[in-house]
Amino acid sequence: MPIDDLWFLKERDSETKKPIPSKRHGRGRRWRVRYSDADNQDREKLFHLKRDADAFDLQCRSGAAPEVRVRREAVQLTFADYAQRWRESRESGWATETRRRIPQNLRKHLLPVFSDRTIRSINLTDVLAWLSRLLDDGTPKSSVSLYFGLFKTIMNAAVIDKVIPDNPCNGVKLAQILRGLSRAPKWVPSGDQVLKLVEVVPRRFRAAIWLGAGEGLRLGEVLGMEAGSRCADYDRAELHVVQQLRHSPEHFGGFYLSTPKSGSTGTVDLDAVVAEELAAHVSEVGPVEFELPDITSGERLTRSVAVLFTSSRGKLLTDTYWSELWADWREAAGWPKEGTFHSLRHFFATTLMSNGVEPQEVQKALRHANLRITLETYVHWLPKKDRPRGLVGDLLRKADGKRREPSTGQDPT
Repeated sequence: MPIDDLWFLKERDSETKKPIPSKRHGRGRRWRVRYSDADNQDREKLFHLKRDADAFDLQCRSGAAPEVRVRREAVQLTFADYAQRWRESRESGWATETRRRIPQNLRKHLLPVFSDRTIRSINLTDVLAWLSRLLDDGTPKSSVSLYFGLFKTIMNAAVIDKVIPDNPCNGVKLAQILRGLSRAPKWVPSGDQVLKLVEVVPRRFRAAIWLGAGEGLRLGEVLGMEAGSRCADYDRAELHVVQQLRHSPEHFGGFYLSTPKSGSTGTVDLDAVVAEELAAHVSEVGPVEFELPDITSGERLTRSVAVLFTSSRGKLLTDTYWSELWADWREAAGWPKEGTFHSLRHFFATTLMSNGVEPQEVQKALRHANLRITLETYVHWLPKKDRPRGLVGDLLRKADGKRREPSTGQDPT
Protein backbone atom coordinates (compact mmCIF):
# COMPACT_ATOMS: atom_id res chain seq x y z
CA MET A 1 0.00 0.00 0.00
CA PRO A 2 2.21 2.84 -1.25
CA ILE A 3 2.42 6.31 0.27
CA ASP A 4 2.85 9.12 -2.28
CA ASP A 5 4.23 12.61 -1.75
CA LEU A 6 1.90 14.78 -3.86
CA TRP A 7 4.01 17.92 -3.46
CA PHE A 8 7.14 16.53 -5.15
CA LEU A 9 7.83 14.40 -8.20
CA LYS A 10 9.83 11.20 -7.91
CA GLU A 11 12.49 12.58 -10.27
CA ARG A 12 15.26 14.84 -8.96
CA ASP A 13 16.87 17.87 -10.54
CA SER A 14 19.86 16.68 -12.58
CA GLU A 15 22.07 19.50 -11.29
CA THR A 16 21.00 20.14 -7.69
CA LYS A 17 19.85 16.55 -7.06
CA LYS A 18 16.91 18.00 -5.12
CA PRO A 19 13.30 16.77 -5.54
CA ILE A 20 11.32 18.62 -8.23
CA PRO A 21 8.14 20.34 -6.95
CA SER A 22 4.89 19.11 -8.53
CA LYS A 23 2.13 21.33 -9.94
CA ARG A 24 0.16 21.02 -6.69
CA HIS A 25 3.15 21.86 -4.46
CA GLY A 26 2.03 23.71 -1.31
CA ARG A 27 -1.70 23.22 -2.04
CA GLY A 28 -3.97 20.76 -0.25
CA ARG A 29 -3.00 17.68 1.69
CA ARG A 30 0.46 16.44 0.87
CA TRP A 31 0.45 12.69 1.59
CA ARG A 32 -1.67 10.05 -0.20
CA VAL A 33 -2.18 6.45 0.91
CA ARG A 34 -3.48 4.01 -1.71
CA TYR A 35 -5.20 0.85 -0.46
CA SER A 36 -7.84 -1.77 -1.32
CA ASP A 37 -11.04 -1.68 0.72
CA ALA A 38 -13.05 -4.61 2.09
CA ASP A 39 -14.67 -5.12 -1.34
CA ASN A 40 -11.24 -5.15 -3.03
CA GLN A 41 -11.84 -1.77 -4.65
CA ASP A 42 -8.90 0.60 -5.12
CA ARG A 43 -9.16 3.62 -2.80
CA GLU A 44 -7.01 6.49 -1.57
CA LYS A 45 -6.93 8.75 1.47
CA LEU A 46 -5.09 12.07 1.89
CA PHE A 47 -3.24 13.40 4.95
CA HIS A 48 -1.51 16.63 5.94
CA LEU A 49 1.19 14.87 7.99
CA LYS A 50 3.49 11.99 7.01
CA ARG A 51 3.13 10.35 10.43
CA ASP A 52 -0.66 10.19 10.01
CA ALA A 53 -0.26 8.63 6.57
CA ASP A 54 2.21 6.07 7.96
CA ALA A 55 -0.16 5.18 10.80
CA PHE A 56 -3.11 4.67 8.44
CA ASP A 57 -0.98 2.63 6.04
CA LEU A 58 0.06 0.36 8.93
CA GLN A 59 -3.58 -0.09 9.96
CA CYS A 60 -4.49 -1.04 6.39
CA ARG A 61 -1.69 -3.57 6.17
CA SER A 62 -2.68 -5.18 9.48
CA GLY A 63 -6.39 -5.21 8.61
CA ALA A 64 -7.27 -3.01 11.59
CA ALA A 65 -8.50 -0.02 9.60
CA PRO A 66 -12.33 0.08 9.29
CA GLU A 67 -11.92 0.84 5.59
CA VAL A 68 -10.33 -2.55 4.87
CA ARG A 69 -11.96 -4.67 7.57
CA VAL A 70 -14.18 -7.41 6.20
CA ARG A 71 -17.33 -8.16 8.17
CA ARG A 72 -16.82 -11.18 10.41
CA GLU A 73 -19.94 -12.92 9.11
CA ALA A 74 -18.64 -12.54 5.54
CA VAL A 75 -15.29 -14.06 6.48
CA GLN A 76 -16.93 -17.08 8.13
CA LEU A 77 -19.72 -17.66 5.57
CA THR A 78 -19.37 -21.11 3.99
CA PHE A 79 -20.23 -21.96 0.42
CA ALA A 80 -22.98 -24.30 1.63
CA ASP A 81 -24.68 -21.55 3.63
CA TYR A 82 -24.58 -19.04 0.80
CA ALA A 83 -25.70 -21.61 -1.80
CA GLN A 84 -28.69 -22.43 0.39
CA ARG A 85 -29.67 -18.74 0.63
CA TRP A 86 -29.13 -18.31 -3.09
CA ARG A 87 -31.41 -21.23 -3.94
CA GLU A 88 -34.19 -20.27 -1.54
CA SER A 89 -34.30 -16.70 -2.84
CA ARG A 90 -34.69 -17.76 -6.48
CA GLU A 91 -36.53 -21.08 -6.71
CA SER A 92 -39.99 -19.47 -6.73
CA GLY A 93 -39.35 -18.36 -10.29
CA TRP A 94 -37.93 -21.65 -11.54
CA ALA A 95 -39.71 -24.18 -13.72
CA THR A 96 -40.52 -27.58 -12.19
CA GLU A 97 -37.58 -29.32 -13.87
CA THR A 98 -35.18 -26.61 -12.71
CA ARG A 99 -36.44 -26.94 -9.12
CA ARG A 100 -35.54 -30.61 -9.28
CA ARG A 101 -32.26 -30.37 -11.14
CA ILE A 102 -30.46 -27.52 -9.33
CA PRO A 103 -30.81 -28.84 -5.75
CA GLN A 104 -29.72 -32.27 -7.01
CA ASN A 105 -26.62 -30.90 -8.76
CA LEU A 106 -25.79 -28.83 -5.71
CA ARG A 107 -26.10 -31.81 -3.39
CA LYS A 108 -24.21 -34.30 -5.56
CA HIS A 109 -21.55 -32.27 -7.33
CA LEU A 110 -20.86 -28.93 -5.60
CA LEU A 111 -21.44 -29.38 -1.88
CA PRO A 112 -19.24 -32.51 -1.52
CA VAL A 113 -16.32 -30.41 -2.79
CA PHE A 114 -16.96 -26.88 -1.51
CA SER A 115 -19.51 -27.33 1.30
CA ASP A 116 -17.33 -26.60 4.33
CA ARG A 117 -15.08 -24.08 2.61
CA THR A 118 -15.58 -20.43 3.45
CA ILE A 119 -16.74 -18.87 0.21
CA ARG A 120 -14.00 -16.21 0.31
CA SER A 121 -11.28 -18.87 0.41
CA ILE A 122 -12.21 -20.56 -2.89
CA ASN A 123 -9.72 -19.58 -5.59
CA LEU A 124 -8.91 -20.30 -9.23
CA THR A 125 -6.66 -23.24 -8.32
CA ASP A 126 -9.52 -24.89 -6.41
CA VAL A 127 -11.89 -24.51 -9.36
CA LEU A 128 -9.43 -25.92 -11.90
CA ALA A 129 -8.54 -28.82 -9.61
CA TRP A 130 -12.25 -29.64 -9.21
CA LEU A 131 -12.83 -29.58 -12.99
CA SER A 132 -9.75 -31.73 -13.50
CA ARG A 133 -11.05 -34.35 -11.06
CA LEU A 134 -14.42 -34.41 -12.84
CA LEU A 135 -12.71 -35.08 -16.17
CA ASP A 136 -10.39 -37.68 -14.61
CA ASP A 137 -13.45 -39.49 -13.22
CA GLY A 138 -14.97 -39.69 -16.71
CA THR A 139 -17.77 -37.18 -16.13
CA PRO A 140 -19.42 -36.33 -19.50
CA LYS A 141 -18.34 -32.95 -20.85
CA SER A 142 -21.95 -31.77 -21.07
CA SER A 143 -22.37 -32.50 -17.36
CA VAL A 144 -19.10 -30.74 -16.49
CA SER A 145 -20.37 -27.67 -18.36
CA LEU A 146 -23.66 -27.83 -16.45
CA TYR A 147 -22.05 -28.13 -13.01
CA PHE A 148 -19.53 -25.38 -13.76
CA GLY A 149 -22.28 -23.08 -15.05
CA LEU A 150 -24.23 -23.53 -11.81
CA PHE A 151 -21.16 -22.89 -9.67
CA LYS A 152 -20.21 -19.79 -11.66
CA THR A 153 -23.75 -18.41 -11.36
CA ILE A 154 -23.72 -18.80 -7.58
CA MET A 155 -20.30 -17.17 -7.30
CA ASN A 156 -21.43 -14.29 -9.55
CA ALA A 157 -24.33 -13.69 -7.19
CA ALA A 158 -21.88 -13.65 -4.28
CA VAL A 159 -19.89 -10.92 -6.04
CA ILE A 160 -23.05 -8.84 -6.57
CA ASP A 161 -23.98 -9.32 -2.91
CA LYS A 162 -20.44 -8.16 -1.98
CA VAL A 163 -19.79 -11.45 -0.18
CA ILE A 164 -16.63 -12.04 -2.26
CA PRO A 165 -14.51 -9.46 -4.13
CA ASP A 166 -14.35 -11.39 -7.42
CA ASN A 167 -15.40 -14.65 -9.05
CA PRO A 168 -12.61 -17.26 -9.33
CA CYS A 169 -14.50 -18.89 -12.21
CA ASN A 170 -13.80 -15.88 -14.43
CA GLY A 171 -10.23 -17.06 -14.89
CA VAL A 172 -11.33 -20.40 -16.37
CA LYS A 173 -11.56 -20.91 -20.14
CA LEU A 174 -14.07 -23.73 -20.17
CA ALA A 175 -13.56 -24.56 -23.84
CA GLN A 176 -9.95 -25.49 -23.10
CA ILE A 177 -10.93 -27.39 -19.98
CA LEU A 178 -13.47 -29.47 -21.91
CA ARG A 179 -10.86 -30.34 -24.50
CA GLY A 180 -9.12 -32.17 -21.70
CA LEU A 181 -6.95 -29.23 -20.70
CA SER A 182 -5.45 -28.91 -24.16
CA ARG A 183 -2.21 -27.44 -22.81
CA ALA A 184 -1.54 -30.62 -20.83
CA PRO A 185 1.56 -32.47 -22.06
CA LYS A 186 0.90 -35.66 -24.04
CA TRP A 187 3.78 -37.47 -22.37
CA VAL A 188 5.98 -36.75 -19.36
CA PRO A 189 9.11 -38.80 -18.62
CA SER A 190 9.75 -40.33 -15.22
CA GLY A 191 12.90 -39.66 -13.24
CA ASP A 192 14.38 -42.97 -14.40
CA GLN A 193 13.65 -42.13 -18.03
CA VAL A 194 15.38 -38.75 -17.67
CA LEU A 195 18.46 -40.41 -16.16
CA LYS A 196 18.47 -43.01 -18.95
CA LEU A 197 18.55 -40.15 -21.47
CA VAL A 198 21.45 -38.54 -19.60
CA GLU A 199 23.38 -41.82 -19.91
CA VAL A 200 23.07 -42.05 -23.69
CA VAL A 201 23.67 -38.38 -24.55
CA PRO A 202 27.30 -37.48 -25.45
CA ARG A 203 29.32 -35.67 -22.78
CA ARG A 204 29.29 -32.34 -24.63
CA PHE A 205 25.46 -32.18 -24.42
CA ARG A 206 24.84 -33.70 -20.99
CA ALA A 207 24.57 -30.34 -19.22
CA ALA A 208 21.93 -29.30 -21.77
CA ILE A 209 19.73 -32.18 -20.59
CA TRP A 210 20.19 -31.08 -16.98
CA LEU A 211 19.16 -27.51 -17.87
CA GLY A 212 15.96 -28.85 -19.39
CA ALA A 213 15.09 -31.31 -16.62
CA GLY A 214 16.51 -29.39 -13.65
CA GLU A 215 15.64 -25.81 -14.62
CA GLY A 216 12.79 -26.15 -17.14
CA LEU A 217 14.60 -24.28 -19.91
CA ARG A 218 13.37 -24.45 -23.49
CA LEU A 219 15.73 -25.70 -26.22
CA GLY A 220 16.43 -22.24 -27.68
CA GLU A 221 17.22 -20.91 -24.20
CA VAL A 222 19.68 -23.77 -23.62
CA LEU A 223 21.42 -23.28 -26.97
CA GLY A 224 21.65 -19.56 -26.18
CA MET A 225 23.46 -20.14 -22.88
CA GLU A 226 26.87 -18.49 -22.70
CA ALA A 227 29.74 -18.71 -20.24
CA GLY A 228 29.92 -15.99 -17.60
CA SER A 229 27.63 -14.35 -15.05
CA ARG A 230 25.27 -12.98 -17.71
CA CYS A 231 23.57 -16.39 -17.73
CA ALA A 232 24.78 -18.26 -14.63
CA ASP A 233 25.83 -16.68 -11.34
CA TYR A 234 27.28 -19.51 -9.29
CA ASP A 235 28.00 -17.37 -6.21
CA ARG A 236 24.37 -16.28 -5.88
CA ALA A 237 22.97 -19.60 -7.14
CA GLU A 238 20.99 -17.75 -9.83
CA LEU A 239 20.25 -18.60 -13.44
CA HIS A 240 19.48 -15.63 -15.68
CA VAL A 241 17.26 -16.64 -18.59
CA VAL A 242 17.76 -13.60 -20.80
CA GLN A 243 18.23 -14.93 -24.33
CA GLN A 244 17.73 -17.73 -26.81
CA LEU A 245 19.65 -18.74 -29.95
CA ARG A 246 17.71 -18.42 -33.19
CA HIS A 247 18.50 -19.01 -36.85
CA SER A 248 17.17 -16.89 -39.72
CA PRO A 249 19.17 -16.56 -42.94
CA GLU A 250 16.54 -14.16 -44.30
CA HIS A 251 16.76 -11.58 -41.51
CA PHE A 252 20.18 -11.82 -39.89
CA GLY A 253 22.12 -13.96 -42.30
CA GLY A 254 22.28 -16.85 -39.84
CA PHE A 255 22.37 -17.15 -36.06
CA TYR A 256 21.43 -14.40 -33.62
CA LEU A 257 20.34 -13.91 -30.00
CA SER A 258 16.84 -12.75 -29.07
CA THR A 259 14.72 -12.67 -25.93
CA PRO A 260 13.07 -15.95 -24.83
CA LYS A 261 9.64 -17.00 -26.05
CA SER A 262 6.85 -14.50 -25.22
CA GLY A 263 9.42 -12.29 -23.52
CA SER A 264 9.69 -14.77 -20.64
CA THR A 265 12.99 -13.49 -19.34
CA GLY A 266 13.68 -13.92 -15.66
CA THR A 267 16.03 -14.96 -12.89
CA VAL A 268 15.40 -18.37 -11.30
CA ASP A 269 17.17 -20.47 -8.68
CA LEU A 270 20.20 -22.36 -9.96
CA ASP A 271 19.88 -25.93 -8.73
CA ALA A 272 23.06 -27.19 -7.08
CA VAL A 273 23.25 -30.34 -9.25
CA VAL A 274 22.69 -28.31 -12.43
CA ALA A 275 25.39 -25.87 -11.30
CA GLU A 276 27.84 -28.77 -10.89
CA GLU A 277 27.02 -30.06 -14.37
CA LEU A 278 27.46 -26.61 -15.91
CA ALA A 279 30.79 -26.07 -14.18
CA ALA A 280 31.99 -29.50 -15.31
CA HIS A 281 30.87 -28.74 -18.87
CA VAL A 282 32.80 -25.47 -18.94
CA SER A 283 35.88 -27.22 -17.57
CA GLU A 284 35.80 -30.39 -19.71
CA VAL A 285 34.10 -29.25 -22.94
CA GLY A 286 34.49 -25.49 -22.85
CA PRO A 287 32.61 -22.72 -24.68
CA VAL A 288 33.28 -21.54 -28.24
CA GLU A 289 33.52 -17.84 -29.10
CA PHE A 290 31.29 -16.40 -31.84
CA GLU A 291 30.50 -12.91 -33.08
CA LEU A 292 26.69 -12.85 -32.98
CA PRO A 293 23.96 -10.26 -33.60
CA ASP A 294 22.17 -9.60 -30.30
CA ILE A 295 18.69 -8.01 -30.32
CA THR A 296 17.77 -8.75 -26.69
CA SER A 297 17.94 -5.04 -25.79
CA GLY A 298 15.58 -4.04 -28.59
CA GLU A 299 18.42 -2.76 -30.74
CA ARG A 300 20.74 -4.79 -32.92
CA LEU A 301 24.35 -5.02 -31.85
CA THR A 302 27.09 -7.51 -32.59
CA ARG A 303 29.17 -8.88 -29.75
CA SER A 304 31.46 -11.76 -28.81
CA VAL A 305 29.50 -14.62 -27.22
CA ALA A 306 31.07 -17.68 -25.52
CA VAL A 307 28.41 -20.24 -26.49
CA LEU A 308 28.31 -23.32 -24.24
CA PHE A 309 26.75 -25.91 -26.54
CA THR A 310 28.12 -26.52 -30.04
CA SER A 311 28.59 -29.46 -32.38
CA SER A 312 31.59 -31.77 -32.19
CA ARG A 313 33.20 -29.53 -34.81
CA GLY A 314 32.59 -26.40 -32.76
CA LYS A 315 29.69 -25.15 -34.89
CA LEU A 316 26.42 -23.55 -33.72
CA LEU A 317 23.39 -25.84 -33.69
CA THR A 318 20.30 -25.38 -35.83
CA ASP A 319 16.93 -26.86 -34.81
CA THR A 320 17.17 -29.30 -37.73
CA TYR A 321 20.58 -30.61 -36.71
CA TRP A 322 19.48 -30.91 -33.07
CA SER A 323 16.39 -32.89 -34.14
CA GLU A 324 18.62 -35.40 -35.95
CA LEU A 325 20.78 -35.85 -32.86
CA TRP A 326 17.73 -36.06 -30.60
CA ALA A 327 16.08 -38.82 -32.65
CA ASP A 328 19.08 -41.09 -32.03
CA TRP A 329 19.25 -40.27 -28.31
CA ARG A 330 15.52 -40.74 -27.84
CA GLU A 331 15.62 -44.17 -29.45
CA ALA A 332 18.65 -45.22 -27.42
CA ALA A 333 16.94 -44.11 -24.20
CA GLY A 334 13.73 -45.98 -25.06
CA TRP A 335 11.63 -42.83 -25.18
CA PRO A 336 8.43 -42.71 -27.29
CA LYS A 337 8.14 -40.45 -30.35
CA GLU A 338 6.22 -37.94 -28.22
CA GLY A 339 9.36 -37.46 -26.16
CA THR A 340 10.94 -34.14 -27.17
CA PHE A 341 13.35 -31.79 -25.46
CA HIS A 342 10.30 -29.88 -24.21
CA SER A 343 9.31 -33.06 -22.32
CA LEU A 344 12.17 -32.25 -19.95
CA ARG A 345 10.46 -28.93 -19.14
CA HIS A 346 7.26 -30.87 -18.46
CA PHE A 347 9.20 -33.20 -16.16
CA PHE A 348 10.57 -30.19 -14.26
CA ALA A 349 7.13 -28.58 -13.83
CA THR A 350 5.21 -31.73 -12.89
CA THR A 351 7.87 -32.75 -10.38
CA LEU A 352 7.49 -29.40 -8.62
CA MET A 353 3.70 -29.48 -8.78
CA SER A 354 3.24 -33.07 -7.58
CA ASN A 355 5.59 -32.45 -4.65
CA GLY A 356 3.46 -29.65 -3.23
CA VAL A 357 5.26 -26.58 -4.57
CA GLU A 358 2.77 -23.70 -4.76
CA PRO A 359 1.46 -23.10 -8.31
CA GLN A 360 2.61 -19.45 -8.11
CA GLU A 361 6.17 -20.65 -7.50
CA VAL A 362 5.92 -23.09 -10.42
CA GLN A 363 4.71 -20.23 -12.62
CA LYS A 364 7.71 -18.15 -11.55
CA ALA A 365 10.13 -21.00 -12.23
CA LEU A 366 8.66 -21.59 -15.70
CA ARG A 367 8.41 -17.83 -16.38
CA HIS A 368 4.84 -18.16 -17.61
CA ALA A 369 3.06 -14.88 -18.36
CA ASN A 370 0.25 -15.70 -15.92
CA LEU A 371 -0.86 -18.35 -13.45
CA ARG A 372 -3.71 -19.56 -15.67
CA ILE A 373 -1.25 -20.96 -18.23
CA THR A 374 0.57 -22.93 -15.53
CA LEU A 375 -2.61 -24.32 -14.01
CA GLU A 376 -4.25 -25.25 -17.31
CA THR A 377 -1.09 -27.09 -18.35
CA TYR A 378 -0.24 -28.91 -15.12
CA VAL A 379 -3.39 -28.99 -12.98
CA HIS A 380 -3.53 -32.80 -13.34
CA TRP A 381 -0.42 -32.95 -11.18
CA LEU A 382 -1.81 -30.90 -8.30
CA PRO A 383 -1.73 -33.03 -5.13
CA LYS A 384 -5.24 -34.22 -4.35
CA LYS A 385 -6.32 -32.93 -0.95
CA ASP A 386 -9.46 -34.94 -0.25
CA ARG A 387 -11.48 -34.17 2.85
CA PRO A 388 -11.48 -37.11 5.32
CA ARG A 389 -14.76 -39.02 5.11
CA GLY A 390 -17.04 -39.03 8.13
CA LEU A 391 -15.00 -36.37 9.93
CA VAL A 392 -17.93 -34.16 10.99
CA GLY A 393 -20.15 -37.07 12.00
CA ASP A 394 -17.44 -38.62 14.19
CA LEU A 395 -16.81 -35.29 15.94
CA LEU A 396 -20.51 -34.79 16.62
CA ARG A 397 -20.88 -38.34 17.94
CA LYS A 398 -17.98 -37.81 20.35
CA ALA A 399 -19.40 -34.47 21.46
CA ASP A 400 -22.82 -36.02 22.01
CA GLY A 401 -21.28 -38.81 24.11
CA LYS A 402 -19.50 -36.28 26.33
CA ARG A 403 -22.68 -34.21 26.67
CA ARG A 404 -24.61 -37.24 27.94
CA GLU A 405 -21.98 -38.21 30.54
CA PRO A 406 -23.07 -37.40 34.12
CA SER A 407 -21.23 -34.57 35.89
CA THR A 408 -18.59 -35.49 38.50
CA GLY A 409 -20.04 -35.85 41.98
CA GLN A 410 -23.66 -36.31 40.89
CA ASP A 411 -25.76 -39.38 41.41
CA PRO A 412 -26.44 -40.83 37.94
CA THR A 413 -29.88 -41.99 39.17
